[in-house]
Amino acid sequence: MLDSWMGRGQKGSDGHDKVGLGSIRRPVIGLALGGGAARGFAHIGIVRTLVAHGIVPNVVVGTSIGAVVGGAYAAGHLDTLEEWARSLQPRNILGYLDIRLNGSGLIGGHKLAAQLEAAFGHVLIEDLPLKFATVATEVRTGHEIWLTHGRVVDAMRASYALPGIFSPVLVGDRWLVDGALVDPVPVSAARAFGAEIVIAANLSSDVFAHGTTIHSHGPSGEVTVAMAPDPVVEPPPPKRGFGKFFSPERTMKREFFGSGGRPGISSVMVDAFNIMQDRITRARLAGDPPDLLISPRVGEIGWFDFHRADDLIAHGVRAAERAIDSIQEAIHILAPASDKAGATIEKAP
Repeated sequence: MLDSWMGRGQKGSDGHDKVGLGSIRRPVIGLALGGGAARGFAHIGIVRTLVAHGIVPNVVVGTSIGAVVGGAYAAGHLDTLEEWARSLQPRNILGYLDIRLNGSGLIGGHKLAAQLEAAFGHVLIEDLPLKFATVATEVRTGHEIWLTHGRVVDAMRASYALPGIFSPVLVGDRWLVDGALVDPVPVSAARAFGAEIVIAANLSSDVFAHGTTIHSHGPSGEVTVAMAPDPVVEPPPPKRGFGKFFSPERTMKREFFGSGGRPGISSVMVDAFNIMQDRITRARLAGDPPDLLISPRVGEIGWFDFHRADDLIAHGVRAAERAIDSIQEAIHILAPASDKAGATIEKAP
């Protein structure tokens, strides 16, 4: 895990990592993975590319889907997550929507949680081979919560619990929801956990026009402003047996995704959340910018396009490849001068 950025380290007779003509204490590298629902599969391509170039993070902090990918990498299950992601089709995704007609979220999240449980089991954060944390938001207080111990699965679920869509998750004595409400790209947390170089992945950097102001808008001519009517839906043909009865779950799924050009519940809530996240991300990154920013061009892919994992992972690979030279240059610059001269220094923790 602590190989030099120049290649896989070899230990000398004194037990220190040796590379080339001298030895290098590589700076502690932190990886901050941002939120973005399905777009987060791009993180898989980013992590794969960084590691393939010998840029191995010592600290990983994730928000929302970034918490899922970061946790999978930290726990050694990135292969499992990638295989599952690439297998998703629209029909599979519907199977994970355990719609609820009561409670504090449209989706109970138990089916998805069961999938995570099967993959990660009872792995604890404190037992992972590197520093890992997820970011969540406490309901009522709005506190930014850094989950640094306990089960990896619980930390993931709390971090991606999109308000109104997923039910809040109880961790300890706090009800937690999506961390993107307070910190969409957790640069500050990665730095607080000891990262000397923070590489951040922002999934909303190419979502254009979110900051635009339309300063003159209204109806043209004599058009009267009115609420759009609900689309007319022809009644389905009568069914036999139990199929003729009203299916709340089927109706809720139809309302969830929308129909007839009218946005569904999910579209309205996610778009609102996406706009808010974009504004918060800009403010947080301006106040505490990462050392290097990776920005996959995934703006044209929707938050619920989980079936496009192949495209998203490829976007992540391309974005990381564009940043490799800059990352290696930054690591080389921050390596202590005495290291470059050939002195032996303890490797980073």
